[in-house]
Amino acid sequence: MQHSDLLPLDGRVAVVTGASRGIGAAIARRLVRAGACVVIDYVSDDERAQQCARHIMDDCDAAGRVITCKADVTDAGQVRDMVSTTVTTFGGLDILVNNAFAHYSFDPRNRRTFDAIGWNNYAAQLEGCLKGAYNTCEAVLPQMRRQAGGRIINISSNLVDSPIVPYHDYTAAKGALVGFTRSLAQEAGAWGVTVNAIAAGLTVGTDSSRATTEDVREQIIKSTPMGRLATADDIAGAVAMLAGDDAAFITGQTLHVDGGLVMR
Repeated sequence: MQHSDLLPLDGRVAVVTGASRGIGAAIARRLVRAGACVVIDYVSDDERAQQCARHIMDDCDAAGRVITCKADVTDAGQVRDMVSTTVTTFGGLDILVNNAFAHYSFDPRNRRTFDAIGWNNYAAQLEGCLKGAYNTCEAVLPQMRRQAGGRIINISSNLVDSPIVPYHDYTAAKGALVGFTRSLAQEAGAWGVTVNAIAAGLTVGTDSSRATTEDVREQIIKSTPMGRLATADDIAGAVAMLAGDDAAFITGQTLHVDGGLVMR
């Protein structure tokens, strides 16, 4: 009996939003390494997105399996165009990773307290996180239904369950994304589509961790059973797992990737 040399995601097509750097870029790289064709969505920096795509193709020997697509996820028209480009280029769309969110200043020392935050701040975070996910899901689900299958993975935060630093508007938007995940999973299961979320812990080397104070960093590490912060590759590995065949019967779940800081 011969064993297949196929990679876990061979023949699959993925869109990763906000993927030109940080966690998004790590997710794109991991999916390509697993055999998928990947669309790197980004909103503004053409050069950085192209450089990210080149690095991934070079590192993974994946010429022709990575493209960039400039699309603001809060703009439904741009998202539909991106999905159309994806299907035209690669012949389908199997995996959607909603990683993009509105710009946010993660700074424990200078964060806005509740009495300094207006509803417009909440609205901006909901626009980037929840509306962005709504737009992408609305655009990809018809294609996934035609294929009778797909994977949607939404990137949330463990701050929803453990708001060590109370970033009120950001955390509220990420919490709304978890509710959206569960509700959509309930309906999409009939179409062969799973919908899950990743609750990422504080991740080194990202915008969210850059201004983290040493005392907060040490508090998190001390409270984490694994004794360290998350890396972008930790998050990417969990996404690849949920995107693969071994997770075919997992839906509506929020997987905490934070070294055990939050246990449910």
